[in-house]
Amino acid sequence: MTDTDTVLVEQADGIVTLRIHRPARRNALDPATYHALAAALRAADADTHVHAIVLTGSEGHFTAGNDLTEFQNRVGGESAGMAFLRTLVKIQTPIVAAVEGYALGVGVTLLQHCDFVYVARNATLRLPFVSLGLCPEGGSSLLLAHLVGQRTASDWLLSGRTITGEQAHQAGFATEQSEPGQALNQAMNMARHLASQPRDALRLTKTMLREPLRAMIDQTLTYEAQHFGERLKTDEAQAAFARFFQKAGEKKR
Repeated sequence: MTDTDTVLVEQADGIVTLRIHRPARRNALDPATYHALAAALRAADADTHVHAIVLTGSEGHFTAGNDLTEFQNRVGGESAGMAFLRTLVKIQTPIVAAVEGYALGVGVTLLQHCDFVYVARNATLRLPFVSLGLCPEGGSSLLLAHLVGQRTASDWLLSGRTITGEQAHQAGFATEQSEPGQALNQAMNMARHLASQPRDALRLTKTMLREPLRAMIDQTLTYEAQHFGERLKTDEAQAAFARFFQKAGEKKR
């Protein structure tokens, strides 16, 4: 396992750490980054020396979500983001996420497929799909209610409001909250504990925990992806993207 331009990889003592590294874009995910993450996850999962995977972001942010320029330039077929999420769902090695700063859109979605989530209490989480003229993806329409309850899931998905790390923990979405700057330390502590456990027993137990929803998750991924792709082409979505880029341009001036 080696670094790429957008994913930094470290391996030591039975732990692989994957760090999303696009700091100029607050670690927003583009196709190259999705492909690199998926490849690194598969390699870690196949390595018999690896007991835990830690997923985090560079320079104070987890990820600002999907790079919206990719939505405007999207071509047919399964997206790199969807291929990454399908890979994430299949990983048998426990995944421990450390969240600081922004976790937006798919940055929240992917956390639902992690086994532990440590989040800074002042982190900013948001699922802005509706405000962008889109719909949930990555299994969110199924898994979010499973994690936080139907009422809270409706609030987060329909309103698109900002959620703090503290609120995410209180709702049951995160394993624990931490002081700012300490999420990775907490994640590494758990990863080191997992690394002391028998690897095959870890993987089997994770598989058992995930098995009851596996078929439903697969169906939901496909169902959501179909509607998500259709929504990208709508006037609502394209107008929302145009407003986003206009605001971004105004902030730079």
